[in-house]
Amino acid sequence: IIIINNVFSGLEPLLIEFGVDVVIWAHEHSYERSWPLYDNVVYNGTEGPYINPGAPVHIVTGSAGCQESTDPFNYPAAAWSAFRSTDYGYTRFKAYNQTHIYFEQVSVDRKGKVIDSLWIEKHKHEAYNL
Repeated sequence: IIIINNVFSGLEPLLIEFGVDVVIWAHEHSYERSWPLYDNVVYNGTEGPYINPGAPVHIVTGSAGCQESTDPFNYPAAAWSAFRSTDYGYTRFKAYNQTHIYFEQVSVDRKGKVIDSLWIEKHKHEAYNL
């Protein structure tokens, strides 16, 4: 999945300016999670990639859509790609409080198994300092 395109490159400075924690994309009929990302560069957090990340985390979650007999991953993963899957499934998340949010990717193909999960922890919600 190629996240960077004309629409995204126009939005990306706004995501940084407004300190967006997570960007959820869809339509692509697969699942992919990025490391904290800006301009194709990974900005891991202060105590791990997702603890006070240095840029927004992107999640593409369209894996419950029509499987159109195409393989969205017919190329090697980019350096910013943390996890990806073509399993039919869905994403669920829960915001526990103002600083912690939890995500899970559930595979229907694997009878409800959680195939990816992560916590994002962010203590200050402000513009990123890149």
